[in-house]
Amino acid sequence: MSGRRVVVTAGATGLGRAMARAFRDRGDRVAICDLDAAAVAAFAEACPEALAHVADVRDEAQMGAFLGAVEAAWGGADVVCANAGTGGPAGRIETLEYGAWQDCVAVNLHGAFLTCRWAARVMRGQGSGLILLTSSTAGLFGYPLRAPYAGSKWAIVGLAKTLAMELGPDGVRVNALCPGAVEGARMQRVLAMEARASGLSEEELRARYARGVSLRSWVTEEDVVGTALWLASPAAARISGQVIAIDGNTETLVP
Repeated sequence: MSGRRVVVTAGATGLGRAMARAFRDRGDRVAICDLDAAAVAAFAEACPEALAHVADVRDEAQMGAFLGAVEAAWGGADVVCANAGTGGPAGRIETLEYGAWQDCVAVNLHGAFLTCRWAARVMRGQGSGLILLTSSTAGLFGYPLRAPYAGSKWAIVGLAKTLAMELGPDGVRVNALCPGAVEGARMQRVLAMEARASGLSEEELRARYARGVSLRSWVTEEDVVGTALWLASPAAARISGQVIAIDGNTETLVP
């Protein structure tokens, strides 16, 4: 299981960092990109053996430079985690600015496209590989006040399903991960944004997220990372085209 070549976008912060470090700790070679230059520098210091680049997943030239460097160093990749995402704006759709919509879709969907386009080429050529796309439970349910985020995360599910069909005959597996509300700084920012849009307190929103799932709890980064590691293991060799929720069984995302 170890010694594989693993690429993680948005891999210097949050869930991406947790994924990258878990693969590294398993003995895999890891390459990450992230928009946060300080976080990339910190990751490189902590994991000096890793390939760590500053890159904006929305930018074709920057992603080309990053992925080109990975290909030059490794000749390909065995696991690619198209993980980069942003929460986008919150509010009723008639209040949203088009630029904010475009930015959310560009990060969540266009970034995944650029990453998967490269992964598909190199993995098809080598006849093997795993692509993991990070969607969300917002890609499975309606999500009031978060139309750009929900729309882009539903699109990720469609992309994963389609790529699994396109690449399966060449030995490449593709799956979508749908985490629920993951504990951490990112969800704290989301709570603050949704509180402003809804008029509810952050504490009430936090409680509502928990009440909306059968297990009445939030998700940890470790929950999601464990699923990613399993999908990259021989135990999941026939798992492809699946949309896997790591969320405690979401019943509703209605505030």
